[in-house]
Amino acid sequence: MPDHEPPPAPEDTTAPATQEAGATATTSPSHKPGNRADEQVHLTAVDEFLAWGKENSLFYLLFATACCGIELMQTGGPRYDVDRLGMIPRATPRQADLMIVAGTITHKMAGRVRVLYEQMAEPRWVVSMGSCANSGGPFSKWSYSVLNGVDKYVPVDVYIPGCPPRPEALIDGVMALRDRVRRYRTLGIRETTPHVVHLPDTACADSSFGSHPGKAT
Repeated sequence: MPDHEPPPAPEDTTAPATQEAGATATTSPSHKPGNRADEQVHLTAVDEFLAWGKENSLFYLLFATACCGIELMQTGGPRYDVDRLGMIPRATPRQADLMIVAGTITHKMAGRVRVLYEQMAEPRWVVSMGSCANSGGPFSKWSYSVLNGVDKYVPVDVYIPGCPPRPEALIDGVMALRDRVRRYRTLGIRETTPHVVHLPDTACADSSFGSHPGKAT
C-alpha cells in the first residue's frame, strides 16, 4: 500500500485572540506592575519611621506605690489588655520608655523616683496617674511626708485625674501620649506643656480633685 501523509492539523484560530486578550490584560490599569500586595513599596522619612516604632512600643516601668496601682494592674489584665497597644511591662528602667507614676509619692520616695527616671533611656515619657501623684491627693494638706505633685522631681507629659482613675482613663492618657510621641521628632522640639485627661463628672466622684490646673492654688 502506498504511504499516505496525515492530513495537516487545522489551524488554531483562537490563539491570536487569546494572545491579544492577554496583552490587553497586562497593559490594562488594573494589572500594572506594583499593584499586587507583594510588589508594594512604601516611601517615608527616617524620623517618621522611628516615630511610628516608638509610638507602637511604649514599654512601661512596673512602678506603683498605692491604690492606683490596682487600676494599673487591671489595665494590663485580660479585660483591657494594653499589650494590644504595644505596651509591655518591664521590670528595669533601662528597658522602659514610659514611667506611669501610679500612687502616692512621699518625700523619701521622690529621690528614688528621680533615680529611676534618670536610668531610663531617651526619649522617656512620664504619666502621672491619680490625684496623689498629681497633687498629693487627700494627703496634700494634712500630711507633711507626701509630695505635693510628682512634677517637682520629674517632668510630666500626661496628667490623669481621679481618685483612683479607671482603666479607661489611663488608656485615654496613653492614646494622648501616643499622639505626642508621633509628633515628636529626633531633631525637632519636644512638647513641654503637659496634657490633662478630661473626665466626665460621672466617671469618678472625686474626679475634679487633684487635677493639674488647680495645683497652684
